[in-house]
Amino acid sequence: MIRIDKFLSQMQVATRSESKKLIKMKRITKNGALVTDGGEKCDPKKDCICLDGHPIAYQEYHYLMLHKPAGVVTATEDKKEKTVMDLITLQQKKDLFPVGRLDKDTEGLLLVTNDGELAHRLLSPKKHVDKCYFTRVTGQIHEEDIHRFKEGLDIGDEKKTLPADLEILSSGEISEAKVTICEGRYHQVKRMFEAIGCKVIYLKRLSMGSLTLDPALEKGAFRKLTEEEIAALLQPPRKEKE
Repeated sequence: MIRIDKFLSQMQVATRSESKKLIKMKRITKNGALVTDGGEKCDPKKDCICLDGHPIAYQEYHYLMLHKPAGVVTATEDKKEKTVMDLITLQQKKDLFPVGRLDKDTEGLLLVTNDGELAHRLLSPKKHVDKCYFTRVTGQIHEEDIHRFKEGLDIGDEKKTLPADLEILSSGEISEAKVTICEGRYHQVKRMFEAIGCKVIYLKRLSMGSLTLDPALEKGAFRKLTEEEIAALLQPPRKEKE
């Protein structure tokens, strides 16, 4: 049970102060009866709360796609640096958090949610969720590097990296490629290219699992996931690899 004004705030209908105005204007009902006090309790899963006669759909979990720009840190808060959560301008966001971590200088897809179970599944090393990146590096990338990525690279850890897919887009003094990994080791993509003699100068995450960065989403902008995107993310995970 929660206060009705808090429910309206959580569902992004109105701020707590705006909720009081809506109630005073007799625009909010609970199960058909006028609400006269924002402190009145409701059960969002059972009670029907309406604004101007239109039911307010209860959504326990929120899912946002953020196009992370370079220069902000992936954290819920930081005393010195601007964080990705500073880019989220929703009224109610205190329980939201970024899923995984992109380096400060890395751009691209970032999922922001309050669904802890989904976040755990996407980040668990046992689930091997694919993450695809576009990268620009100094130095040439060769066809043999495709096989090296597939076989696993020694990046200084106890174990080699798991098989990864490398797609060469161009090769020269500055080369471009797409790389898909199913792990999340520290600075993994950068260290993998260092292992073949290249240095990453630009990195952008394009996808994570079934979720792909919306090309229409500008850097620093965010949007709610569509029902189709949410359904795909919530699909049961594939069988874990040994």
